Amino acid sequence: MNRIKKLFSGRKKNILSIYFTAGFPQLNDTGNILYALQKHGADLVEIGMPYSDPLADGPVIQHSSMVAILNGITIKLLFEQLKDCRNNLHLPLILMGYLNPVMQYGIEKFCMDAHNAGIDGIILPDLPLHEYETQYKDVFQKYNLHFVFLITPETSEERIRKIDAISNGFIYAVSSSSITGTEKNLAAQEIYFQRLKNMNLKNKVMVGFGIRDHETFSQACRHAAGAIIGTAYIKAIENSVSIDADTQKFLNSILQHHILS
Repeated sequence: MNRIKKLFSGRKKNILSIYFTAGFPQLNDTGNILYALQKHGADLVEIGMPYSDPLADGPVIQHSSMVAILNGITIKLLFEQLKDCRNNLHLPLILMGYLNPVMQYGIEKFCMDAHNAGIDGIILPDLPLHEYETQYKDVFQKYNLHFVFLITPETSEERIRKIDAISNGFIYAVSSSSITGTEKNLAAQEIYFQRLKNMNLKNKVMVGFGIRDHETFSQACRHAAGAIIGTAYIKAIENSVSIDADTQKFLNSILQHHILS
């Protein structure tokens, strides 16, 4: 069974997903970050594939991508790093990035190599829904890769239902129509979250963008299966002397070691 499916079938709420940029802060930090995240309480990890022209990323993630590219990270090298550490990881892993580098790599080769490296899901925000359905869905499914779509408060019910019907894993609900890393009042998104809940979607919903601390994580978890944190974690490890210690401190601050109701 795909690890994402296994996670969501076993856990119904308070799922914590952490995003980090491959090749940042140092080129070979991928394994150390993954081990630390697993050890200290993350349930799911999204690994950013750096790209020189990111559309939805805020300044912190953009900066981390630039540093990673200068460090020498490539998709090929990332796959090699993941193969080296996958045997000691049980966490579901998702690759998140943009379509252009994946197209250059070759879609089928990318999916095959991702599968062989132990990847469970893919997020490509700029891959149009129609193109996914008509050209690429079969390739992703062939390699047991769950494809995750993003939705926003402006996404129509028709499109959300379409996404729910053709995707698996979970639906990534962007908390508002803006870039990552900006502070938002999640309470102001009550109508949006309630609308999603009332739709009774088959896929679980994870909330992302603007989740940065225990309070915003708790708010998101009241409305969805869990939440995704990226910018705040990247800030926490940017100048890290010990990835393990800084990851532990960060995740403890989010989870605060009690079960959220």
